[in-house]
Amino acid sequence: MTVTASAPERTAVLPPEPGLTPDEVVARAESLARGLIGRQAETEQRGFYAEDTHEAFRRAGFYRILVPRRYGGYEFGVDTFMRVVVALTRGCPSTGWMFCLGAAHSHAVATLFDERAQAEVFAGGDFIAPATVAPSGTAERDGEGQWVLNGTWRYCSGSPYATHFIGHTLVDGGDGEPRPMLFVAPRSEFTRLDDWKGTLGLRGSGSHSIRIENGRVPAHLTLDTHMSQVDVSGGTPGRALHGNPTYGGGPLSFMILEDAALAVGMAKNALDAYEELMRERHTMFPPIVPRTEDPDFQYWYGQAAGLVHSAEAGLLGAVRQWDEAAALGAEHVTPELELRIATICREAVRMSWRAVEAHLFPTAGSSAVRQGQRMERVWRDMSMQQSHAGIALFLFTAAARELSRAHFATGPADR
Repeated sequence: MTVTASAPERTAVLPPEPGLTPDEVVARAESLARGLIGRQAETEQRGFYAEDTHEAFRRAGFYRILVPRRYGGYEFGVDTFMRVVVALTRGCPSTGWMFCLGAAHSHAVATLFDERAQAEVFAGGDFIAPATVAPSGTAERDGEGQWVLNGTWRYCSGSPYATHFIGHTLVDGGDGEPRPMLFVAPRSEFTRLDDWKGTLGLRGSGSHSIRIENGRVPAHLTLDTHMSQVDVSGGTPGRALHGNPTYGGGPLSFMILEDAALAVGMAKNALDAYEELMRERHTMFPPIVPRTEDPDFQYWYGQAAGLVHSAEAGLLGAVRQWDEAAALGAEHVTPELELRIATICREAVRMSWRAVEAHLFPTAGSSAVRQGQRMERVWRDMSMQQSHAGIALFLFTAAARELSRAHFATGPADR
């Protein structure tokens, strides 16, 4: 993807709170997260977070964090967004997951699409768009510059309050071979199915299926690519349009940063629950003392805390590398750099999971892991995350292999 245009003068569309700062947004997330803890059961039962929570997020500016300022967004960047995701997930994993995978994709749109598409998609200011990477459905041209889409796309996290949907389908490449096409469908063109139920974890993540029946998507809201295959080292429409390197960073590595932020938030949730148990409960065997005074519980908590804090440090370090590479220039955001960031995130996910499954969950006590207890819920949610295709198939498997291939394809002088 090569872009040579310079950034035009920005328009004067102001966000609802022009003076809002990144630290204030994160503080709002931390405050709201405390109220999410006691609502986890109802969120699971409903399948998604409540309308009043959605409205609180809207008022707090969460859905505009990554939206460009020229369209009424805050344009705060990846660091602020990931810190908000960690904070919300620490309160309720399902809520954090649903928010993250709905609001994150404003970055992809602001990076990859041209000015016409962005002006149309971001016209409402708030932007929520679940996205799936597995191609599904069919698309045919209608002769009027639009694609007619039909099909069902599963696991569309964030769909209950979605303003748009970002999906992939396969179309005729002209040579008899199908090629992937990425599209952005407005809310008027799809229906959310009531089918998010019966899962092990993340039951409140709003990961319903989306169905499109003869939905019409204009050509300027499509791209002949797959989101995981985009190479931004030649520049992006977003970098040229907004003059902000945030919109020149890699969409693939951005998605992987989301995985790490969610894992860290869930592990922090479990660590908080374990701390509550340590402060409230005593040991079962003599000497009978508060768990906070018992050497074994001190060890288990310390082991888990070290892993969680290391995972968070890895996440923040990966975010810093992502930002620094984008700021240096498009040519520095290479496929190898994106994959290196992915492997850092992989270790953050692994450490977060190890803290819970190896130290916190086994030693919390049977009553603490009964159905509906906070520790039990976090364990289910993290187990569900481990089965996610982006983690199990890409992050834990393909990313290491692809990093090696990218590295050795460059040559010694380029390292």
